[in-house]
Amino acid sequence: MNLYHLRYFITLAHLEHYTKAASELSITQPSLSHAIASLEQELGVNLFEKEGRNIVLTKYGHMFLRDVEKSIEILDSGIKTLKAAGTGEGSIDLGFLQTLGTELIPELIQGYKSEYSDRKVNFNLYTGVTRELLNGLKNKKFDMVICSKLSKEPSIEFVPIAYQKLVVIVPKDHPLSIRHSVSLAETLEYPQIIFSKQSSLRPIIDELFDIAGDYPEVVYEMEEDQVIAGFVSKGFGIAIVPDIQILDTMDVKKIDISSPNWQRIFYLAFLKNKYISPAAQTFKNYIIEHSMLD
Repeated sequence: MNLYHLRYFITLAHLEHYTKAASELSITQPSLSHAIASLEQELGVNLFEKEGRNIVLTKYGHMFLRDVEKSIEILDSGIKTLKAAGTGEGSIDLGFLQTLGTELIPELIQGYKSEYSDRKVNFNLYTGVTRELLNGLKNKKFDMVICSKLSKEPSIEFVPIAYQKLVVIVPKDHPLSIRHSVSLAETLEYPQIIFSKQSSLRPIIDELFDIAGDYPEVVYEMEEDQVIAGFVSKGFGIAIVPDIQILDTMDVKKIDISSPNWQRIFYLAFLKNKYISPAAQTFKNYIIEHSMLD
């Protein structure tokens, strides 16, 4: 079915006059008549009928007009969206770790929008744990994600862009609350809340305890930093978590880790050798250029 014929049909349906419709479409009247005749032959029904000197839609013509107008509207919207994407505008689908949503992600988006204020770009934002984010990236749900690095991901490029240290958090009435720094070996005697095995932080924390020489009693395993901090504030145990801004607003004491020394690195992850829109490419370049690790 010819797309031009559908557009001719819509114009003729509204004007109900071949000469006026042909003039509006900048084609000859015979060309318009041939197009409509071809469309009717393909559909097997008459779309128009004569009424005096004019023509009007048949019952089937009215039915067809509603559906064609909806279809053309969707098609035109899609064309408009893609043309905008080709000029560096459009939407960017970004996935990131929830812990980054209070500071890093807002700063990146704000800086990008300020530098490219002449472009209309919308961000669709999603959060999750690293494995979920990378699966979404491979399924093309996201243009890019900001997360931890996982091994055995040959299709994904990881670019380090920021870091975050780990801290110990304790209830404010805990024996360690008077300390400004502590070694992990000194925390082993206290029950702890740790990240679940689904978290990319779990193997890191396991390795740090291995260096410290033992493993503490684990009372709960959880995925989210804020939830862990909430349980710590209520006295369920102490925990090792990323040093995120929200900790300063919660009823916990934050203590630096003196040993072993470690920093968590965050990566911009994207599929290798895969096309992304100009808008997404510009944002990707912006993130790399403004890396906090430079």
